[in-house]
Amino acid sequence: MSGQKPSLKSGASSQSRFQVAVVTEASSTTPASASTDGSRAQDESKGRSRVVGFLDSGALGSAMDIGLPPDVSHEPDTTKSDSISLHSTGTGHTHISDSHSNTYYMRTFGHNTIDAVPNIEFYRQTAAPFGEKLTRPSLSELHDELDKVTTTPVITGDSSLSYMIQVGPFRVNCPLCLQIRCMLNIWGVMLFIRMSWIVGQAGIGLTIAIILMATLVTTITGLSTSAIATNAFILKSYLSAINPVCPCCPGGAYYLISRSLGPEFGGSIGLIFAFANAVAVAMYVVGFAETVVEMLNDVDALMTDELNDIRIVGTLTVILLLGISVAGMEWEAKAQIVLLVILLGAIVNYFLGSFMPTEHKEPKGFFGYHTAILLENLVPDFRDEETFFSVFAIFFPAATGILAGANISGDLTDPQSAIPKGTLLAILITGLTYVAIAISAGSCIVRDATGDVNDTVSDTVNCTDAACTLGYDFSICKEGGCQYGLMNDFQVMSLVSGFGPLITAGIFSATLSSALASLVSAPKVFQALCKDNIYPGLSVFAKGYGKNNEPLRGYVLTFAIGLAFILIAELNIIAPIISNFFLASYALINFSVFHASMANSPGWRPSFKYYNMWVSLAGAILCCVVMFVINWWAALVTLLIILALYIYVSYKKPDVNWGSSTQALIYNQALTHCLNLTGVEDHVKNFRPQCLVLAGYPNARPALLQLVHSFTKNIGLMVCGHVKTPWKWRQTVYSRLLQDHARCQRWLNKKRIKAFYTPVFSDNLRHGAQLLLQAVGLGRLKPNTLVMGFKNNWSDGDMRDVEIYINAIHDAFDLQFGVAILRLQEGLDISHIQGQGTCHHLCFRHRETSRMQTQKFLGRQVTSTAHYYQHRKKTETYFDLTDQRLLESSQQFKKKQGKGTIDVWWLFDDGGLTLLIPYLLTNRSKWGDCRIRVFIGGKINRIDHDRRVMATLLSRFRIDFSDINVLGDINTKPKKHNKLTFKELIEPYRLKEDDMEQEAAERLKAQEPWRITDNELELYKAKTNRQIRLNELLKEHSSTAKLIVMSMPLARKGTVSSALYMCWLETLSKDLPPLLLVRGNHQSVLTFYS
Repeated sequence: MSGQKPSLKSGASSQSRFQVAVVTEASSTTPASASTDGSRAQDESKGRSRVVGFLDSGALGSAMDIGLPPDVSHEPDTTKSDSISLHSTGTGHTHISDSHSNTYYMRTFGHNTIDAVPNIEFYRQTAAPFGEKLTRPSLSELHDELDKVTTTPVITGDSSLSYMIQVGPFRVNCPLCLQIRCMLNIWGVMLFIRMSWIVGQAGIGLTIAIILMATLVTTITGLSTSAIATNAFILKSYLSAINPVCPCCPGGAYYLISRSLGPEFGGSIGLIFAFANAVAVAMYVVGFAETVVEMLNDVDALMTDELNDIRIVGTLTVILLLGISVAGMEWEAKAQIVLLVILLGAIVNYFLGSFMPTEHKEPKGFFGYHTAILLENLVPDFRDEETFFSVFAIFFPAATGILAGANISGDLTDPQSAIPKGTLLAILITGLTYVAIAISAGSCIVRDATGDVNDTVSDTVNCTDAACTLGYDFSICKEGGCQYGLMNDFQVMSLVSGFGPLITAGIFSATLSSALASLVSAPKVFQALCKDNIYPGLSVFAKGYGKNNEPLRGYVLTFAIGLAFILIAELNIIAPIISNFFLASYALINFSVFHASMANSPGWRPSFKYYNMWVSLAGAILCCVVMFVINWWAALVTLLIILALYIYVSYKKPDVNWGSSTQALIYNQALTHCLNLTGVEDHVKNFRPQCLVLAGYPNARPALLQLVHSFTKNIGLMVCGHVKTPWKWRQTVYSRLLQDHARCQRWLNKKRIKAFYTPVFSDNLRHGAQLLLQAVGLGRLKPNTLVMGFKNNWSDGDMRDVEIYINAIHDAFDLQFGVAILRLQEGLDISHIQGQGTCHHLCFRHRETSRMQTQKFLGRQVTSTAHYYQHRKKTETYFDLTDQRLLESSQQFKKKQGKGTIDVWWLFDDGGLTLLIPYLLTNRSKWGDCRIRVFIGGKINRIDHDRRVMATLLSRFRIDFSDINVLGDINTKPKKHNKLTFKELIEPYRLKEDDMEQEAAERLKAQEPWRITDNELELYKAKTNRQIRLNELLKEHSSTAKLIVMSMPLARKGTVSSALYMCWLETLSKDLPPLLLVRGNHQSVLTFYS
């Protein structure tokens, strides 16, 4: 048995149903040798062994069932099959790979490999037949060293499918089933009880025009629907999550629009579509109630009057339908054929009856086919203030139902073929049916009839209408009061038919089935919308009950809406409301096709080719025009609702990623604009600070981010650079980098900080900053200013870190960047405080290593991580005073600044960046109450002159200021005790070359280049005194400022040591309000020329 090839056999014994597959690439060991030398195989394939779970006998089926190559055999009586192992990753995914023996891939490529050939299962978003998703081997599994291979979770699909449930493999493989459903939705209440009235109002000619106009709208929308539906599968599991028993509700329409156009349009149209279905319940129930009341009236059994009886019957009907829908809809799909047979029988019954006129029907207006009636009914005769478009609004709901194909695409084996054929054929057949009925009714029924057999033509009466030529005088109907004819009898089709009860049965089947379908679909669509969590306030309706996940709360809401419209009891009033909402839905479907085509996304590849983006756009415009012509104020309200919901979703930015055409178009436009910018040279008038902020994790230094965001929001680029050390390039490190990037970017978006997070791995801050300074950006969208936090704890750490820090500043100047350094006396970094400074506790491992120390501090035994965090939550508010001040300081730029000043110490002309940043800050609402005070250096005898010159310059720059202060005593010697303080500060960092031999001093300087030489101190003595003096002046003039923006002193590279430069910055900025040291790249960023 040791030399026998293992194989997957449906009849395998229980002992062979558990396998361990060891996958190696560099070995040609046979299975027998592998078993005898297990230790060596284990060493060679460390991390590559996966245990395959128990496989039920017969669960595998054929090779095609699991997506394996067709020549891989599983027959139990053959030994030619290759060994295929299904490797579970433990993450809900399964790998198909070869074992140690000969494999399918080996026979394909001639060598042993786990590299998988193309397989449809790798691209699915649903579960595989084994219950786990099949995934191709990851790049790390193929590329990394064998002893470093790790299995990383594979993220597939989008967040909107997180609540999917696994469903059975049932599929429908013919367009006929889809066509039947579409026809059942299109043939409805209007066909039997309003078509004759429409012919009477609009005449045969305009009725055909109405039908053709509605058909044009639905045909264009059908083409657009086919394009969207054939661009990707509407997952059956998505529809089943809406309705596990019958995944055929109009969730597909919502899915189409939302996944194509994105949550902004999808959410708004989802609400409107759900509301339209709720109102449709009322329309169908009222149509049913009209028929029932008509029957009661025929036998003189009205309860009150016709209008109130419609309300009573309608209310009782919708209550009954609610009970049926809550109880279950398992029979609904099975009843489709029966309902279609009844409807077809009723239609055929009508046409047969139209050829069988009888004398007792003539007084009621039915004479059979006559040319006189045809000619009379050919032209319109609008009454009761009806118009062409008002009649169109009443008819249009009869043309809806074309989205039924999209709703069941999850049930189709070939939706790319079935949806276009079924939908378009349904539109064609139903359109021809409506035209045929319009011509038939207009050719054999007069508009008005009294129903009295005695109203025959007499010699004394002069009448010329069609009835007169047939021996009847219905001229009294011009005064009103007649109950029969096209204009007066909504049940005239029952009169014409050969067997009247069959028409009634058709009306009942059409109205009740459609009402029930709408009553079920509206809550399901609403539930799907709520589960997507686009509108958090509606999440209460997302909850389902029972094994079928029934949205009982949605049923109650739909019932309330439907009942409210049923109480209107006027079908002619309800129908235009539905038309308005369905036209809005169709307009967005057409627009989504145009939008997706315009976005030019490679993912837009519909297999249905008979569509055109401009035709879709014309269809969207046509829908909007018709909406306004029908009822301009209702259309305006609908569009305003869509716009309001669009703005709301755009503002809230729900955390969904559907790969919509909106995303594709934004990318396309951004790319185009970026390329256009590269062809334009920079101009000083268009300068804007584009900042690279070395902030680490974004929430580690919130004050730094919030201040920079204040003057870059909607103005310039902001990139949060994060240099991660130490440098250890491994696949696991890179995976964590990608995870951190996604989490930190989400944090920025959640805090509404308009910035990009860009992490890099490097061995130190300087090299990482070099990478960011050179590589970050795209074309003209590239940082021009480096922003850093002041290194508050520099004197307590390793001076090599100071050397790196200062050299990073020099590198920025070398690359012609401006530099800004923010100092808060309390500090900027809050990452050491519990719960701060990491994106979703990315430093969990670091905190776990120090957990035992924390337990000891807490004075209690914490036995688990969960208990530890539970206890920490109770104690996390007890910070020491320093941390509490640090936290308060870190939030100071988040709140609105009160009245105060921004003091600008513009001592050196750096191109104007030192002045531009305060100006941009004062344009923000948070800083709007602050005024700019400008401080400049000058001579004591030229103070007034220097003030006037600066005032002139600022006025030409059009920058408002409250005061200009000329510092005439800037060159005064600093106070003695401050000089002594500086001397004490630099003492640990001096080289003291006079106290050692020259060779030893040179060697120490080479090893520690940051040390300060005596010659350096003497050379820059005046500059040192200036920093000390400036600190004294800052404390004197700006101790109460909200923010100080000051020209940053420069240190000549290679001449001034890092320690001396750091001491200058420390001395200049200590014991002051928030201080921003700024030095531009000495290129003008301000101008007063046009």
